[in-house]
Amino acid sequence: MTYEEIVKFHGHTCPGLAIGYRMSVAAISALKSMRAADEELVAIIENDACGVDALQCLSGCTFGKGNLLFRDYGKQAYTLYSRVSGSGVRVVYHGNGVPQELRNDRPARIERILSAADKELLTVTPVSIPEPEPARILESQPCAICGERTMSSRLKTIDGRLRCIPCCEKS
Repeated sequence: MTYEEIVKFHGHTCPGLAIGYRMSVAAISALKSMRAADEELVAIIENDACGVDALQCLSGCTFGKGNLLFRDYGKQAYTLYSRVSGSGVRVVYHGNGVPQELRNDRPARIERILSAADKELLTVTPVSIPEPEPARILESQPCAICGERTMSSRLKTIDGRLRCIPCCEKS
């Protein structure tokens, strides 16, 4: 996908989307991989910012398929793992090649992010990680308090009754 196609999906262009685009292209290239049709690739993301939309579009890793794993570390870092090759790569945005004076000039900043050499923006490192578990489909059961069906792994037993997380937090 082109950056313009990803902008259409995301809704607007912004530095975060450009960063995610560059990180995703670099990771997929380093893995010598293609977009995942199913769970061939697994992405571990460390933020929930705009760039994750680019990663989903380019890699095929999504929450719905269970091959997009979120770790709330607040870092511009993605780890992609190929189940086909058994290899992984971690890409971190350092942005050293984006001059400070572009901070307040969004269009120029985006253009610089899209045009700079990878080494000016990113650190790409091969990593060895345990293969992430495949997505699991779990049974849902009703919460004893609100009655809403909830994935069984997210229910807690309190006073002998199954409760969803929001109902546990209320009591």
